Amino acid sequence: METATVTDLPVSADQHPDIEDINARQPQDVKEADSGGDILDSIAGETISLGEFIREFGQGLLHQVRTQNPPVYVPEIDHATQAWQYRQAIMQSLKRKPFDPQAEAVQAVVKLLVDLDSPAAVLNAEMGTGKTMMAICAAAVMQQTHPRTLVISPPHLVYKWRREILETVHCAKVWILNGPDTLRKLLQLRAAVGYKTDQPEFFVLGRVRMRMGFHWRPSFLTRTILWDGQRFDAACCPSCMRPLESTTDDGDKLPVSAEMAKAWLGDKRRKCEHCKSPLWTLMRPGRAKDSMFDLVLGALQQLPTIGPTTAKKLLKTFGEEFLAGMLEDNVYDFVNLMDGNGDLIFSDRQAKRMERSLASFEFSIGQGGYQPTEFIKRQLPKNYFGLLVVDEGHEYKNEGSAQGQAMGVLASQCEKVLLLTGTLMGGYADDLYHLLWRIDPSVMVADGYKPSKTGSMAAATMAFMREHGVLKDVYKETGSSSHRTAKGKSLTVRTSKAPGFGPVGILRYVLPITVFLKLRDIGQDVLPAYDEEFIAVPMREDQGQAYQAMAAKLVMILKQALAMKDSTLLGVVMNVLLAWPDCCFRTETVRHPRTKATLHFQAKVFDDAECSPKEQQLIDICMEEKARGRKVLAYSIYSGTRDTTARLKALLEARGFKVGVLRASVDAAKREDWVADQVDRGIDVLITNPELVKTGLDLLDFPTIVFMQSGFNVYTVQQAARRSWRIGQMHDVRVIFLGYAGTTQMDCLKLMGKKIAVSQSTSGDMPESGLDVLNESEGDSIEVALAKELLAA
Repeated sequence: METATVTDLPVSADQHPDIEDINARQPQDVKEADSGGDILDSIAGETISLGEFIREFGQGLLHQVRTQNPPVYVPEIDHATQAWQYRQAIMQSLKRKPFDPQAEAVQAVVKLLVDLDSPAAVLNAEMGTGKTMMAICAAAVMQQTHPRTLVISPPHLVYKWRREILETVHCAKVWILNGPDTLRKLLQLRAAVGYKTDQPEFFVLGRVRMRMGFHWRPSFLTRTILWDGQRFDAACCPSCMRPLESTTDDGDKLPVSAEMAKAWLGDKRRKCEHCKSPLWTLMRPGRAKDSMFDLVLGALQQLPTIGPTTAKKLLKTFGEEFLAGMLEDNVYDFVNLMDGNGDLIFSDRQAKRMERSLASFEFSIGQGGYQPTEFIKRQLPKNYFGLLVVDEGHEYKNEGSAQGQAMGVLASQCEKVLLLTGTLMGGYADDLYHLLWRIDPSVMVADGYKPSKTGSMAAATMAFMREHGVLKDVYKETGSSSHRTAKGKSLTVRTSKAPGFGPVGILRYVLPITVFLKLRDIGQDVLPAYDEEFIAVPMREDQGQAYQAMAAKLVMILKQALAMKDSTLLGVVMNVLLAWPDCCFRTETVRHPRTKATLHFQAKVFDDAECSPKEQQLIDICMEEKARGRKVLAYSIYSGTRDTTARLKALLEARGFKVGVLRASVDAAKREDWVADQVDRGIDVLITNPELVKTGLDLLDFPTIVFMQSGFNVYTVQQAARRSWRIGQMHDVRVIFLGYAGTTQMDCLKLMGKKIAVSQSTSGDMPESGLDVLNESEGDSIEVALAKELLAA
């Protein structure tokens, strides 16, 4: 266990007048030895763990922190205020009422945003605590002062947001801005600017649709004109009919020919120099429909239980105009469609499946595309939306991502921002920098972290990392033989980031705007027990021998390549050693990524019907859980080239299990419905890649979760592990991690645990030794640290 001496901690009597509280709790012999001197001098040689120190002196330190930085929301004080009672009454009047800890979190968020006029707040709540519910409650409470709530959601959770809003808020109106009719709805909003209503309004925008721009093409006319005495086909403005002109390097203006106009206008959207009319037009992607009949025919076939024959029969009976109007405006009435005799067209089974599908069905006629973010910025007044709720806020942390930049634009156009996340940071300080810049740039600018004159954020990001994060400067000195008469040396410096975020940064940027909530805060009467366990699976003898031989050969080749400053093999070797123990049912040919030379060939160890030790372990777990009446969710990160999901399905089905495999081909918005269909089918085991279900989906039917592999992503592991430990779960949740003993998989799991401990430091948890994040051995990403472990072996 890593430990820290007390003298390493920034604590002194001058800085903290309440240090006497700590002195009073020391052993008598220590106080006598100190006898009025500084207590830190008397115990300079004593070493305790940071976790033990916090447990021992936590109350005194907490009192000091609260004195210097008083919390915004104190339940003992705020409960007596009229504002608290008013907001509590609103929450208690909702269709679904929050639990007391959820209500307290909502009260804290609303007080920060409304009473203290903070531009942004962060709800850092653990997976399964009900962030969606709390955000809806906060929006309902703020509806009077901040009408209209805009929600940015992952695409597969858009309709879950709508369902939960309608189940929670009375008379709520929910606009879905995620389908082909998004532009039409935005135009309706612009036409209604200035219109006031008491009805709560929510606008749910999918983050993929948020950043999608529109398709356009150049627009011009061709006219024959005289130029230098010759007839010339020139491109002209469609409005004023004047020829388009380009400027040469000498400043001369020349008419643009019709042949060159498409290329000249295609690089960017231009306007006519004379009448300022646009020289471009919207272009609707995809195949143009020949008629309304074809458009409605295609829409009907998107619904379950309706094929081409049924769709044509419906069109013949009711007509395309009637069905188009119903699908566009009264989509749920379509389920109750009746024939001329008053009989329902669809059976109860069909209606049930169609109702589930219609929850995410969007139909639009004749709509072009336009980026919603751009429309909101240019066409709607600023602060038209009172509150912006950003679901899965950590997904917008990257500097150059289109969705991160689009989120920043929307945040600047809304009055208040509420960021929802279960994993605020992945270990690095710059994870927070870009999030903070997008939701509350004023604080960053005040501290000097602002763009350069050219608009670059690189210098500000590096300054933030040096001040509050961890950077490693690696100096490399090499001798030079290029001088004939003297010896020379070359010094190179390489800077790399490491995980860690300093306490000053947490105090300055995180604590003032963040509300923390853990599942354990809600209470055990709401949630069942949760248990994680790791099982080290020994390899079969021939499997282990093949692995050791392959590992020794590949690592030797890798070291030789690195000695020649060739790092191209690093990823190849590491991925093969991680994957092969799980994929040894197939032959493995390791090739050099550049020369394509064969580095190693490994024959398969297991036949198609023969179980590997880890597969047998999964089968044993499934048998044990099925006997207890529990379903199993199995995660495998190898679902592409090294597909293990089909093999696992075949092995389990051969032993009498009903198995479903969720693949990426299932549209993200339909995965919840797909899983529900599989549960109705009576499956025992669901197999999928954790990336496909890591956010939003409530997999309450699968209380047992098995990770066949963990992967590298901290966010994914933390999110996927809590898919079934959520409010509403009635069974104890069991999460199992499997790893082959004596392989690189074990090192990967250990590094994943360390990285999760770092990320928890900004989520209200303190690792046993908080100084571990400064150790060089843990200062790399999981991939780099794993490579070091591999080379050191």
